[in-house]
Amino acid sequence: MKTFVVFLRGINVGGQKKIKMADLKTSLQNSNFKNVSTYIQSGNLILNSDGETMTIIEKQIESLILKDFGFEVPVLLTTKEKLKLILEAYPFNDAEDKNKYFTLLHTAANESLVTEFNKLKFSSEDFLVTKDCVYLNCKQGAGKAKLNNNLIERKLDVVATTRNLRTMQKMIELVS
Repeated sequence: MKTFVVFLRGINVGGQKKIKMADLKTSLQNSNFKNVSTYIQSGNLILNSDGETMTIIEKQIESLILKDFGFEVPVLLTTKEKLKLILEAYPFNDAEDKNKYFTLLHTAANESLVTEFNKLKFSSEDFLVTKDCVYLNCKQGAGKAKLNNNLIERKLDVVATTRNLRTMQKMIELVS
């Protein structure tokens, strides 16, 4: 049985796609996922699953949410090891912890789109695109950032979900 970190894209934000984590936990446990735990209300989970591929598990969770809650939610599945590597690779050493954000990419973006994306300039934001993540230093905070998850998805033509440093650290702690 393998342990996975699960990030759901765009739930419980702005009154849209509301899912109570207790209800989601019950649904997942009733669908043979084990040791399901959640962290805050924004779609951060840890669970165990037998031998399936990560893609199959993502599709199972997406189907379950559609069936039980009535809407589609992109699911990004990862491991503790991969999450640790992403966290350790944060490139902006001078960034304050409160300004560190990670936009996790479901798939690597097309190189030509990354090249175009890298031409973007934001006066109070730094970014670096890798195959797994867009690292963000939002110097005035995420609330004032122009470079947000929707823009990243649109410009890179990928599914993505953004988390702050504290959430990333907590998910690694919870899965350890």
